[in-house]
Amino acid sequence: MNQQNWGSFQTLLGHLEEDVLTLIINRPDKMNALNQTVLSELEQAITQIEQDQRVKGIILTGAGEKAFVAGADISEFKSADVTRAMEMAAKGQAIFDRLEKNNKPIIAAVNGFALGGGCELAMACHIRIATAQARFGQPEVNLGLIPGYGGTQRLTQLVGRGKALEIMMTGNMIDAGQALQIGLVNYVVEAAKLMEEAKKLMRAILTKGPQAVAKVIQAVEACFDKTKNGYQEEVELFGQCFGTAEMEEGVSAFLEKRKPKFS
Repeated sequence: MNQQNWGSFQTLLGHLEEDVLTLIINRPDKMNALNQTVLSELEQAITQIEQDQRVKGIILTGAGEKAFVAGADISEFKSADVTRAMEMAAKGQAIFDRLEKNNKPIIAAVNGFALGGGCELAMACHIRIATAQARFGQPEVNLGLIPGYGGTQRLTQLVGRGKALEIMMTGNMIDAGQALQIGLVNYVVEAAKLMEEAKKLMRAILTKGPQAVAKVIQAVEACFDKTKNGYQEEVELFGQCFGTAEMEEGVSAFLEKRKPKFS
């Protein structure tokens, strides 16, 4: 398949293969820790993804074999006061919120440690696939802190209140098997097959109606948006599907017993 470099960044690598973008956090010497440069470039990348019609799906992973993202860059915390800390958390939350609400499907391919901000980044993606060597955790209490990039909310949504509290209050890491058992990840695969399986899953998603996939994301997000009635959002999005060329092709293909050809 034709693969080309995508974007121009200091801390990210982008490879576009047909219509799937692989976006790599590229600070392997720092275990891909999230410093302010990474966050700013991630924000730029999301804007480009939203604007680039060639990109239909995104796979997010970390460089090297040890870490997806091992956490935030703690060296940046030393000089921060209360106001600066709140600004940092608000920025991280806003960026991860854009990932979560993106209409294009995003899969996190977790290739190692996903701790602190790294676990929060993985949770902001729509689906998570991990290697057996992956480790997850929110160890902020060890620093006298709490998760600040949405972790208290997303972890609770994914695994339930009791387990989320345990993970965040103990700061303990959990392995990939435990993450799978509690619903934090969708699949656990061999390290050598991580990207292959992520692309396989993405390809399955991209055979479906792209507008329908986007509306699924919108409807699910409404479930956690306290300003919206999720059921009413579903009614409206369901109705919007009707009369579209995509819906007409899907229904026609079903009735004609053939595979749909979505554009």
